[in-house]
Amino acid sequence: MDSYNKIIRLSNTLYNDGLRRAGVRDLSGAAESLRKSLRLYKANIPARNLLGLVYFEMGEVVDALSEWVISRSLQPEDNPAEQYLEAIQSNRSRLSSVNQTIKKYNQALLYCQQNSRDLAIIQLKKILASNPGLIKGHQLLALLYMQENKYELAKKELVAAAKIDNSNITTLRYLQEVDQHLQKGASSGKSSHRKKENTASYQSGNDVIIQPTNFKDTSPVMTILNLVIGVVIGILITWFLITPNVRQSAISDARKAELEANNELTSRTQEIKGLEQEIDKLNKQIKQMEGKSDDSQKIIDNYEQLLAVYEAFSQQNIQAAGDSIGNVDQNLLGTQAKAMYNTLSAQVNEQYIAAVYQQAEQDYNSRKFQEAVTGLEKVVQVEEDYQDGYAVYYLAQSYRQIGDAENAKKYYQRMVELHPGTQRARASQRYLDELNQQP
Repeated sequence: MDSYNKIIRLSNTLYNDGLRRAGVRDLSGAAESLRKSLRLYKANIPARNLLGLVYFEMGEVVDALSEWVISRSLQPEDNPAEQYLEAIQSNRSRLSSVNQTIKKYNQALLYCQQNSRDLAIIQLKKILASNPGLIKGHQLLALLYMQENKYELAKKELVAAAKIDNSNITTLRYLQEVDQHLQKGASSGKSSHRKKENTASYQSGNDVIIQPTNFKDTSPVMTILNLVIGVVIGILITWFLITPNVRQSAISDARKAELEANNELTSRTQEIKGLEQEIDKLNKQIKQMEGKSDDSQKIIDNYEQLLAVYEAFSQQNIQAAGDSIGNVDQNLLGTQAKAMYNTLSAQVNEQYIAAVYQQAEQDYNSRKFQEAVTGLEKVVQVEEDYQDGYAVYYLAQSYRQIGDAENAKKYYQRMVELHPGTQRARASQRYLDELNQQP
């Protein structure tokens, strides 16, 4: 009992941590804490409802609906999850928008695989217009912008994703890469601008004269003299220094440009491979989520059947409990739920068989043979030799009375095999011989 209480307290502590993180829009951290809370105690209704709200805020509406459906099945009364589900299900346009968002996002991923980035970008813009909270939509659109070298647009999408979830690791990693590219572009632009500001140039004949911007002439004579000197010096520099240097510089620049182009090509190739890996990862996540959605629905339905059995048994409605327990699949239950099922099954089957047999016996004695067949079949399927074989004997008699010779012969034969030498076995053999002689 102490261990159980410790688990409950730890689950509540993780729920409080998730609530605190959600309050400061650390949605990724909040979702992680809430998932840990539910792994410890699946019936923590506040944690499950909050996890649904976090998923909904992140644009993952399908995951949110799954959490709320499970919550409602665990606590049908006074559960806020009922209001959340009604708010979405009652709004048909909203529900249709959710379905369309999933299809459009899958189509965008397909465009990415086909290298149709323009179509993928258009599709993602449509998705985000109807579901602006879809974080993975902002991230994928940012990746496509980065591949197109549109880093400003990529940063805009990543900032929008960060406003929804300020601690998403994928968003922060993409932002860091975008900022690095933007800083490189800004630094090269500033260097060129400063160079233009610090110098000024003018043409003298076929020569270009470059001088500092703070240069000042003192007189007309000095101006003319400086011009003459500048022309002479320019000619000499051009002849002896500039022409060879220009050729060498052109060769050097060409080699440098070639090297930079090769480096840029290598970098782009790596980026493309990284994007392809991200797309593959997202495709796998989508397939996993689709599979989880189907499995989750089966688990939810199975738990609802178990809860129906428990509710009927607690209200002493043994008939309803017995009819429902056959619909429960043990393989889809957790450890605690399976223990609950085993306990219920033992208690329900014992009382259920007794109640069904009592009613069937009354129907048999009242010559309601069709109703007797229905009840006795249920009893025999659970315990063939119930009431020392009377269930099988009455079932054979009932089938004979309603004209079903094949089933009558089947159960007369079982009576002979189960209780040879008894009065009922001899009577069963006699009826069996009569039925076999009939055409």
